[in-house]
Amino acid sequence: MKYSTSFAKTTKIAPHDADSANARFLVQAGFINQLMAGVYTFLPLGIRVLDKIKNIVREEMNALGSQEVYMPTLHPKEHYLKTGRWDVIDVLFKLEGAGGKEYALGSTHEEIVTPLVQQYVKSYKDLPVSVYQIQDKFRNEPRAKSGLLRGREFSMKDMYSFHLTEEDFEAYYEKAKQAYLNVFHRCGIDAIITEASGGVFSKYSHEFQTPTECGEDLIYVCNTCQYAQNREITELKDGDKCPKCEGTIKETKTIEVGNIFPLKTKFSESFGFTVAGEEGKQVPVLMGCYGIGPSRVMGSIVEVHHDERGMIWPKSVAPFQVHLVSLNAKDQTIQEKVIDVAEGFYQDFVKAGVEVLWDDRVETSPGEKFADADLIGIPLRLVVSEKTLAEEAIEWKLRTEKEFRLVPLQDIMEQVETFVSE
Repeated sequence: MKYSTSFAKTTKIAPHDADSANARFLVQAGFINQLMAGVYTFLPLGIRVLDKIKNIVREEMNALGSQEVYMPTLHPKEHYLKTGRWDVIDVLFKLEGAGGKEYALGSTHEEIVTPLVQQYVKSYKDLPVSVYQIQDKFRNEPRAKSGLLRGREFSMKDMYSFHLTEEDFEAYYEKAKQAYLNVFHRCGIDAIITEASGGVFSKYSHEFQTPTECGEDLIYVCNTCQYAQNREITELKDGDKCPKCEGTIKETKTIEVGNIFPLKTKFSESFGFTVAGEEGKQVPVLMGCYGIGPSRVMGSIVEVHHDERGMIWPKSVAPFQVHLVSLNAKDQTIQEKVIDVAEGFYQDFVKAGVEVLWDDRVETSPGEKFADADLIGIPLRLVVSEKTLAEEAIEWKLRTEKEFRLVPLQDIMEQVETFVSE
């Protein structure tokens, strides 16, 4: 993509309510635009990152054997009355339609997925089964804050599994834990599996918490075996001996990036969802729920990977792999050569399948271009200028490093393709 044709550009003005790195940098870099508190438009650069996160999530859920669906966002009140949650979910957006009929905007989908799967699963032979979707959710948060970390409208991958036996559910639950760790690792962030309250469903659920000093959560985690509990359920405190090994418990700030929990038979019983077991007797179906917010993961990546100049995207989710920058020259002949060389590499990158953003602006200073490159945070910056062409080279600089090096023009394609494939 040529930066000159992108309608969303960087800005030096931070949102007045930017209380986190992701809220500040994502807006300033032109990745998202705030419509109101907790509600954002994803702009071209932001969409590229969000889609990459979604695709990683999708690949890992498919590998787990789950099947993708797409359920309605508009929900009838009657389903919530069956589960007793119409007046219990305090963040539920409620609205009235024609004829006085009441609806809710989906904050979660247990009330929708349970009767859906019930229509197709009739026997133990149909189990286990798992379905997931990637869809926007709506929650009437009393205080939306921290950019993409706590919104009123946000992207969510919610998955639901259905089982005949507790043993089958537990085996799938453990596989889901690993799939989640795979997602976060591929997105460039560490995640700690953390015990949390299971509420009315079970003794424990599990959160996936990524450590960062910017985090709003507190967990207590062993420095040896990584056993962890969140502060709401724990009796552990900083400096305690780990109950699982000889390690020491450390209080750690984190961001929750995902959660999984057993639902037992709460929703299947509400909808009369039973199947014929091997002996012909009807038994209630066991369920599990598994959530990851791709937009929240996007915000969390920024919280973990940034410096004072801007974002530092991991290659796996960066909007582009290469940020090509051409600098203006005073001499018209040299200027034309700079543009010709940059254009040539741009076309070669595109043909080779290398994702490249070319800052081709002709009336922008070098300092502004470099500042924008740091703010946007693409992993590799390549600079074509009068100075580099005098050396028959291009300036090569990684966003994670302070120093640049010169790479001969004839070596650029090979080195870029190697960098992209690593």
